[in-house]
Amino acid sequence: MARSNTFWQRHKFKLNGLVLLLPIWFLYESLTPEFPPAWPAQQLGQFEIAPMPLDLKPPYAHHDQYVKDFLLMFNHGDIASIRQGYLNIGPAPLPLAELQQHEEGILHGSRHGQHVHAIAPPQLAVTDKVWLTLQTWQGEVLTTSWPLPAQLLAAE
Repeated sequence: MARSNTFWQRHKFKLNGLVLLLPIWFLYESLTPEFPPAWPAQQLGQFEIAPMPLDLKPPYAHHDQYVKDFLLMFNHGDIASIRQGYLNIGPAPLPLAELQQHEEGILHGSRHGQHVHAIAPPQLAVTDKVWLTLQTWQGEVLTTSWPLPAQLLAAE
């Protein structure tokens, strides 16, 4: 039986090469992420904090709640003096008693940056702000907010 010299038979090895090269492309993409710029830093007690959204996409559903991912950079202040910290998006900050009931919205990470899944509404509004609530080991509750930038509202 004679082999047919079809286009597929002559070039199918190139598909194998492509399959071997694709992981290199995905590795490069994962090692060189691009983030939006950080927002202006604000002073909150002894801390100077600058938030940065990890993307400009709208909030997404995570464990039956909508969240938006942020990185909080603490430029000044000792993170070890924070007992608990929460981030939420809305017209007003959520009470600390309500924030403590769930695992979403809590800051976690290291002294280099605190990651947080900020509690958010399904659709962001112009009246919404990003609210940070910190409680120190002395029981002092500190709250500050940042307005949502137009780029984040336009991503909807």
